[in-house]
Amino acid sequence: MKKVLVIIPTYNESENILNLIPEVLNYTDTGREWNVLVVDDNSPDGTASLVKSLKNPNVYLIERERKMGLGTAYLRGFKFAIENGFDYVFEMDADFSHDPKYLPEFVDLIEKGYDLVVGSRYINGISVVNWPIGRLFLSYYANIYTRLVTGLKVKDTTAGFMCYKVSALSQIDLEKVKSNGYSFQIEMKFKFYKKGFKITETPILFIDRRAGSSKMSRKVVYEAYFMVWKLKFKSIFGRL
Repeated sequence: MKKVLVIIPTYNESENILNLIPEVLNYTDTGREWNVLVVDDNSPDGTASLVKSLKNPNVYLIERERKMGLGTAYLRGFKFAIENGFDYVFEMDADFSHDPKYLPEFVDLIEKGYDLVVGSRYINGISVVNWPIGRLFLSYYANIYTRLVTGLKVKDTTAGFMCYKVSALSQIDLEKVKSNGYSFQIEMKFKFYKKGFKITETPILFIDRRAGSSKMSRKVVYEAYFMVWKLKFKSIFGRL
């Protein structure tokens, strides 16, 4: 039986986490073992305590001392997946913008021979609901900009709903991944692309968060803007 780990970074997600985890674990009849790893950045709203209250052997929790960012949370989760013998590992938001109903479809595609499956908002036009028009334009054109600079053959370069084959992920030097936020998502896809791993996109409907507040900031946008050039030049000089 293949072991699947869904990494969910959290900071103040008490309104969502107890509703989300059962939906992720609902796929036990698919012949796969589904597990959740919550990486919590010392949420003041008690998110970690809620996760502990579940007392479920398929739910893991890593508590960090302070808010350290999305990218470092996923890197910690990736190392956990590699060290504990998981076969597939997901990135997934805690706010239901990434619908758990798509999870089995991602794994089906991985098992057809792909190394990375990206849940894409832009593979079939634009599939985003409840975003302000300004944020939608920013995201859409940021993806065009990223593809032009890096040559990355992915429509949704900033997507954060993804499934990795752990055997491929373990070949990435995670110590060299330094980015966070949107730029982290770009960097991971770019590293897979330059390694020659097989990447595919599958369409999803992205619906803005049900509860809580967005973690988007101007700093995250600026980091992504400059990161694409760093990736391009590192690739040219063989420093990825």
